[in-house]
Amino acid sequence: MTKWSPNSWRAKPIKQVPAYPDLAALKTTEAQLATYPPLVFAGEARKLKKQLAAVAAGDAFLLQGGDCAESFAEHGADNIRDFFRVFLQMSVVLTFAGAQPVVKVGRVAGQFAKPRSSDNETKAGVTLPSYRGDIINGIEFDAKSRIPDPARQEMAYRQSAATLNLLRAFAQGGYASLENVHRWMLGFVADSPQGEKYESLANRITETMEFMRAVGITSETNFALRETDFYTSHEALLLGYEEALTRVDSTSGDWYATSGHMIWIGDRTRQPDHAHVEYCRGIKNPLGLKCGPSLTPDGLLELIDLLNPENEPGRLTLIARFGSDKVAEHLPKLVRAVQKEGRSVVWSSDPMHGNTIEAAGYKTRPFDRILKEVQTFFEVHRAEGTHPGGIHVEMTGKNVTECTGGARAITAEDLQDRYHTHCDPRLNADQAIELVFLVSDLLKKSHSIQHKQAANG
Repeated sequence: MTKWSPNSWRAKPIKQVPAYPDLAALKTTEAQLATYPPLVFAGEARKLKKQLAAVAAGDAFLLQGGDCAESFAEHGADNIRDFFRVFLQMSVVLTFAGAQPVVKVGRVAGQFAKPRSSDNETKAGVTLPSYRGDIINGIEFDAKSRIPDPARQEMAYRQSAATLNLLRAFAQGGYASLENVHRWMLGFVADSPQGEKYESLANRITETMEFMRAVGITSETNFALRETDFYTSHEALLLGYEEALTRVDSTSGDWYATSGHMIWIGDRTRQPDHAHVEYCRGIKNPLGLKCGPSLTPDGLLELIDLLNPENEPGRLTLIARFGSDKVAEHLPKLVRAVQKEGRSVVWSSDPMHGNTIEAAGYKTRPFDRILKEVQTFFEVHRAEGTHPGGIHVEMTGKNVTECTGGARAITAEDLQDRYHTHCDPRLNADQAIELVFLVSDLLKKSHSIQHKQAANG
């Protein structure tokens, strides 16, 4: 195998690469980015890897979620706050139901680039380059907007820095206190058309909080109740940007991507001899790998050998994204192959990407299919005796109308009301919290089976 360096990917074949017309400007931008401060630090990435090792061992659960694609237009404090608020409610529900720590990783502060199925897009007889995310080109359907512009990378860097700054303040400054999250959750239960379904769990959390308060465990006396660990992640798609933000850690001599704590390789760019795998194999951050229907057991083991040759727990998260009707066919053979070879991985379910359909002229995802994919994911792991380690969802803190179904029964006709996504349809705030209440039931069942097996063993 060739020696790795932050730019060794440039000698490999590459997919999903934008055609920049001005290569000199691109080179100048990348050189400028290489002088900027890191967005995240190696020690934070190591801490996340340690927490993910607990997930791989079956002692924690991974919640990963956020925007399909972040945009320059929607970069307000309110948007970030609303997302964080919903995300924290989701994590508290999962923590309580699973009686395990929840590792919180946002698709945020860097999720700007999107792979596309076609290089071009045609509307009303006009063909233009596809929109590839705000870090590359503009969403507006005109020739000027669709030209890849290197200056957008600096805008993405600055927006990521500002987003991270606010998220760190929220996570460590008291906004994330358990009392706050509990209060928001009670509001959700009171407002939900199916609130009675969630009332018993919410009441149990209330009773636990009251007991803790009575014995003197409050956010004033215990920092763990007023602060939380929160990490960022994105798909490592635009490798020139990633390379520019790849830095050597002075304490260990290892290379880290400092654009985010965790990065993942998409289903379209996971060819073992291509550029994206080459770049990711050399950095020490926790990695994700999207696993779709075309991935074979042997193909997966080859990728695991490349990305985690030392079988380091917490290094690699396998994100299963098959579609609700394909999970039962494809996931078991991958799980068995990984188990047989004794590989340490986190298994996570992405119930979004395989369940996209078109309705009333919009891309959408039916909530019942999303739920079915997660349910089948849990069933497969129960049957194989492995840990269903997490979920990976595209979501927003706003009440958009992009995915059909859920407690408020969004129909295809409702999609036009608040369809705001820059790319794929996202769960809205209500649907995201509703999903984790349903996942919490699956976690409880999973734990009760484990306890019974332990008692009988």
